[in-house]
Amino acid sequence: MTDPTVEIAGVSKRFGDTVVVDSVDLSVARGETVCIIGPSGAGKTTLLRCINHLERPSAGAVIVNGAIMGYKVVDGALVELPDRAIARQRARIGMVFQHFNLFSHLTVVENVLEGPLRVRGEPRAAATARARKTLARVGMAHKADAMPRELSGGQQQRVAIARALTMEPELMLFDEPTSALDPEMVGEVLEVMRGLTGLGLATIIVTHEIGFANEVADRVVFMDHGAVVEEGPAASVLRNPTSVRLQQFLEKVL
Repeated sequence: MTDPTVEIAGVSKRFGDTVVVDSVDLSVARGETVCIIGPSGAGKTTLLRCINHLERPSAGAVIVNGAIMGYKVVDGALVELPDRAIARQRARIGMVFQHFNLFSHLTVVENVLEGPLRVRGEPRAAATARARKTLARVGMAHKADAMPRELSGGQQQRVAIARALTMEPELMLFDEPTSALDPEMVGEVLEVMRGLTGLGLATIIVTHEIGFANEVADRVVFMDHGAVVEEGPAASVLRNPTSVRLQQFLEKVL
């Protein structure tokens, strides 16, 4: 594996006495796609939120391209960065949520432009050209001037993907991007995500779509009770699981 884009080193997250993420270690290289599967409550979403510092890890660290997310080292100790510095770090990470979180008062292209204009301070003309090009990549160029309320759920999720990609991220995170969609809309979003595998990004996808994970993932990680139970090449993990817990999980979901 090439040098990792993201290193998750001993990350744990506790809420009071409840351990939600338990000492997770994981590295993802540039161009590699890793799918995380597991039952509800396994800690998958919380782990993603720790990666971009939406949640502060209770222990361990997340390192993206050599920089510790959310912290700097001062005299051998971790000191949390100010909010503005953390926002600059997050700008390098694209995240697509279960729910689309589009701004209802902005058009599609204006939604995609928000990051380049407000976070990166790009000239409007250049940012608009790139935003429209990215919308074309996800099959939404024809809806650039529509309002979010005029779109289907699948279309809104494709716009959310375009919004993340327009920031030219080093790492893409997807948190069950099809779970809020009607079944007939799932396919169109998964098709867009298949197309991202050729962009050379490090990608982490939390998904319940086992067939999709088998198709696109270089590696699959199975989490349960906050811990990584099993990981490896998709074909190996999904077709020949070694842990009893993963065998039980796959029997239920398949």
